[in-house]
Amino acid sequence: MYIIDLNYIVPLEELDAHMTEHVKYLHKYYKQNKFVASGRKVPRTGGIILALADSQEEVEQIISEDPFFIHKLAEFTITEFLTSQMHPDLKPLLKS
Repeated sequence: MYIIDLNYIVPLEELDAHMTEHVKYLHKYYKQNKFVASGRKVPRTGGIILALADSQEEVEQIISEDPFFIHKLAEFTITEFLTSQMHPDLKPLLKS
C-alpha cells in the first residue's frame, strides 16, 4: 500500500478551479480498485490518498494524471508501507 501525501503550493482559489477534474481523476482510480481512501488534511493544506499498486513506478504514473500534478498545484510525496494489521473488513480489499 502507498500513502500519497499532497501539499498544496498555490492559493485555494486556484486549486478549487481544478477540483472537478481532480474528483473525476479520483473516481477513475476508485473504479479500478487502486484507491482505498482519500481526503483533505485539516487544516486544508493538502490531502492524502491511500493507494494499492504493484510498484512505486505505478503510483508515479497514476499521480502524473492528477490535474493537481499536471497544473503544478501541489507537491506529492509517496510512502510505501506494508500492512501488518488491519480491520478484518479490509482484508478482502487489501488481498486484491
